[in-house]
Amino acid sequence: MIAAPIIIDLEASGFGAWSYPIEVGVVMQDGGAFCSLIMPASDWTHWDDEAECIHHLSRRALETFGQSPRAVAEELNTLLDGKTAYSDGWVVDRPWLTKLFSRSRLEMSFRVSPIELILSEGQIACWDETKQSVIADLGLQRHRASFDAVVIQETYRRTRQGALRQ
Repeated sequence: MIAAPIIIDLEASGFGAWSYPIEVGVVMQDGGAFCSLIMPASDWTHWDDEAECIHHLSRRALETFGQSPRAVAEELNTLLDGKTAYSDGWVVDRPWLTKLFSRSRLEMSFRVSPIELILSEGQIACWDETKQSVIADLGLQRHRASFDAVVIQETYRRTRQGALRQ
């Protein structure tokens, strides 16, 4: 089996600068997974109904089932200490993680990098088509952090396998 990178994905309250993380999902190299809802901090008030329509998480669900930002940050540090996790949405995921750790008054003990940094040209060329195939094959219908992380990791595996055959 093709070795795969650690993948991290986040969902957020919206799409702009005032948005904040509401869910994080991680898939480890061995396929082990971590997922957590994040309880909004008291001053995290921005909420975008359009974003809710995509991830299907209400603010009430986060307030009921979410863990505190500090608890989530501590769990991520324990799980990922000294490792690099890759994101296919680094430009938004990194600021949301920064917001999570800043609120928690903790430093991240891991790195987050764009997945594009470890993709070959061949992988990039077939990424979107392969990702759609993975989604269809896995039958995942929910747009949630842990499911997205699984899709990204499997897309990496399949595109890497295809690149090695060429």
